[in-house]
Amino acid sequence: MPAKSVVRVPHGTGDIEAATLPMNGLTARMALDFLELPTGSTIAVIGAAGAVGGYTVQLAKADGLRVIADAAPKDEQLVKDLGADLVLSRGDAFPDLVRKEIPDGVDGLVDTAGVAVDGTRAVREGGRVATSAGASQETAERGISIHQTFVPEYAHDHANLERLHRLVEEGRVTLRVARTLPAEQARDAHRLGEAGHRGEREQDDGGGTPVDGGTFRRHRYLRQR
Repeated sequence: MPAKSVVRVPHGTGDIEAATLPMNGLTARMALDFLELPTGSTIAVIGAAGAVGGYTVQLAKADGLRVIADAAPKDEQLVKDLGADLVLSRGDAFPDLVRKEIPDGVDGLVDTAGVAVDGTRAVREGGRVATSAGASQETAERGISIHQTFVPEYAHDHANLERLHRLVEEGRVTLRVARTLPAEQARDAHRLGEAGHRGEREQDDGGGTPVDGGTFRRHRYLRQR
């Protein structure tokens, strides 16, 4: 493990909680860095109740942005509690609902659900979109830049890992774990995620290897001494 990929476990949290932060938090950070918006700008977040989406909402608020987020009815309070300024119904109509609130469109969009092309309807001319799916491109007709978030590009970004660590300790970023399952129930962990459990799915194999989105990764944390 490269030293640049390691920070201490935030005070008051354990290995499992801390392991939810690096990949999801850095993906959210990468998306916001691409948008590169000044304080006071407005962004829309698709998939706000998920792990990456939730971190995006909280990091955007820490950056001084206004956040319009989507949510299913059962997740509305969760997304509000994460700090979203406005929560609108999740689904195909979300971009149109955003336009009703912001007629000219939002300054940027973070799409954690892989629907960036449709989501661009919510974005103003010349705006930016960061998405978890599809290649980076530009929608020429409106000058909207679309950038794919690929977290390995931030894998050695020690400064942003430290920044995430600090925000957790300050209580401005919340670590969420849906359930913790033993290694032999890894298949069940994936099923829970596919069924819509919010938060991070964790597999505890005694060595600290969580499961997320069908891939395995090692903790990027050292326990506090």
